[in-house]
Amino acid sequence: MIKAVTGTKDILPSEINRWYYLENIVKEVFTNFNYKEIRTPVFEETSLFARGIGEETDIVSKEMYTFLDRSETSITLKPEMTAAVVRSYIEHSLGTLQPLNKLFYISPMFRQERPQAGRFRQFHQFGAEAIGSTSPLLDAEMIEMSYNIFKRLGLKDLVVKINSLGVPQSREDYKNKLREFLSDKKDKLTEESRKRFDKNILRIFDSKIESDQEIMKDAPLLIDYLDEESKTDFEVVKEYLTKVGIPFEVDSALVRGLDYYTKTTFEVISNKVGSQSALCGGGRYDLLIQELGGKPTPGVGFAAGMERILLACENEKSFTLPDPSIDVYLIRIDKGLESTVAGIASLLRSQKLSVDFDYLSRSTKAQMREANKSNAKYVLFIGGEEYSRGELLLKNMADGQQKTVSKDEINKIISEVKK
Repeated sequence: MIKAVTGTKDILPSEINRWYYLENIVKEVFTNFNYKEIRTPVFEETSLFARGIGEETDIVSKEMYTFLDRSETSITLKPEMTAAVVRSYIEHSLGTLQPLNKLFYISPMFRQERPQAGRFRQFHQFGAEAIGSTSPLLDAEMIEMSYNIFKRLGLKDLVVKINSLGVPQSREDYKNKLREFLSDKKDKLTEESRKRFDKNILRIFDSKIESDQEIMKDAPLLIDYLDEESKTDFEVVKEYLTKVGIPFEVDSALVRGLDYYTKTTFEVISNKVGSQSALCGGGRYDLLIQELGGKPTPGVGFAAGMERILLACENEKSFTLPDPSIDVYLIRIDKGLESTVAGIASLLRSQKLSVDFDYLSRSTKAQMREANKSNAKYVLFIGGEEYSRGELLLKNMADGQQKTVSKDEINKIISEVKK
């Protein structure tokens, strides 16, 4: 038997309503903040992610699904969305259409990493990007939108962590201080962190190895080396979050390793999804658009993992959904009425009612079981004595009440069901 590829997962009909529920909340919140949806291709040229994420990152060096197409072009299934959105922004000159573009997306992503709780090789993210303004209020807006989505899902065990990375010059000054601090400790770092010392020293803070963490707990903090502009912007973000009642903590070890990230960075953490606890992460990337070939343009955004969010919701039992139902189930009592039943079903469906009937020539009793299984609000019996008198029998499954309706007055059935 052929099974789904390791690290991928079917979303079955029994699960899909939870996805619809999440997606609807995401769309409603983003619409409240006047963000417009953007959809980009599922694959891009590999160079986009090499430049947009960084060749030295684990994503690019180890995790991407990359292949050559027939024209020998290197193609990659997108592992994240920001680079794709920025590519589209530049290609279609969206900045000339309006100075600030507020965009959101819901999309599958692909990374060839070790599957674990809430993390798959094909996974789904939603997120937002605001391109065109340096206002720190947009940084705070990203945090507010993500937090609002999680609260509307009923999640309670949340921690909002924020930090500021400053501007490139102040960050370079800090990196020199960090190198000085680690110079006599480098040999004690893990092999991976020693590589990061030379290539991307800030990412040593990302190490999950206890020995690395023990060394880094006494390291100088970037936030103590911020430039005045970054300090002022960070205060605006903190003041706004306090004003709108979003609890947060400043985490000085929360960093982004790539040089085009600037100023605000944040994560929302849940303690209900295992070791990979971040539900979303984001920050400001004022230098990315220029890095990818556009004019110097500021931007800020975030991305959230949908599988992990739904896992947190399941573990917290944060919401329950009613069982799926249909409006009407048609039950054929006599043989020979199959076409009549199908015709009535078509008429009811044309009135935007959800309708089903038996396609397996089952007994009346078996059809009734299927109506109950479908959680039908009404059952319409077609056949028997009523039908011989020119009538149909409509049963309300909630209270058991029944009424007969002339088979020439289907509109009465429609009106009853729609009440």
